[in-house]
Amino acid sequence: MNTKAFASQADLEEKKISFDKLSDNAWAYTAEGDPNTGIIVGDDAVMIVDATATPVMAQAVIAKVREITDKPIKYVVLTHYHAVRVLGASGYKDEGLQQVIASQDTRDLIVERGQQDMDSEIGRFPRLFNAVESVPGLTWPTLTFQGEMTLWLGKLEVKIKQLGRGHTKGDTIVYLPSQSICFSGDLVEADAACYTGDAYLADWPQTLDNLAALDFQKLVPGRGPALTTPEAVKAGLAYTRDFVSTLYRSAQEAVAQGCDLKAAMAHARKNMDPKFGQVFIYEHCLPFDVTRAFDEASGIRDPRIWTAERDQQMWHALQE
Repeated sequence: MNTKAFASQADLEEKKISFDKLSDNAWAYTAEGDPNTGIIVGDDAVMIVDATATPVMAQAVIAKVREITDKPIKYVVLTHYHAVRVLGASGYKDEGLQQVIASQDTRDLIVERGQQDMDSEIGRFPRLFNAVESVPGLTWPTLTFQGEMTLWLGKLEVKIKQLGRGHTKGDTIVYLPSQSICFSGDLVEADAACYTGDAYLADWPQTLDNLAALDFQKLVPGRGPALTTPEAVKAGLAYTRDFVSTLYRSAQEAVAQGCDLKAAMAHARKNMDPKFGQVFIYEHCLPFDVTRAFDEASGIRDPRIWTAERDQQMWHALQE
């Protein structure tokens, strides 16, 4: 029997950090397929886009920010509710943090499933939850919006916007209109699997169309390297669309053929492995992805809540 280590429990190797300057105001903190963080430096303050998994992990981001500016880090924006991106927010409170911003949909998801998600993700990613004991609890937004909001960092305009459902129902992008730079969260990935365990797969391609229509010159995806040319942005969008569309189509075919979940997994692998088998966190994501795709193709409109126990049961049923 082929037994794979659960989720990312075997992924213990430190990743190489990249800190890329996109403009005089924007930087990308990326690490070989780990969750990315965006940094926006305005006239009077700094904004962080996605806060890492723990306050201790956030210190590595803060150290990079302090190489470029001593301005207070007043704002943290959460692109969605997943623990691996939000539980580090408290690490910024000694740096001047005033507001944690999220869509109202994201706050609703934290209310509904934040604790289960936190417990579940800590089990999946031990390396990313380094010093998990430093997490004081769930991260709660202090400011929510519906649809779109604008924040001014002095003269720098920052747009925070929902374009539709995809990776979650609360997905939020952050962008600088004057510089055509976007931080997309996990709506877009590059060289990494899309995690779709909480996704709306039927909606995701249209949401990507809405993003493409904004025609950004540079884009920081949720995982993978910063996309620093219009061609790279287009390629990242096309890659993400291909991943979620191939996955959902595979699930629809499996459901139409009367397959059970295990057979749906085998069918998805036939279509997915040749194209995506080599990308970051593919084997971690695929069982969660197929389970959600199978649910949605079977008519379960909203994602079911993952718990640490459900994770383990599903994983061992599909990966062994």
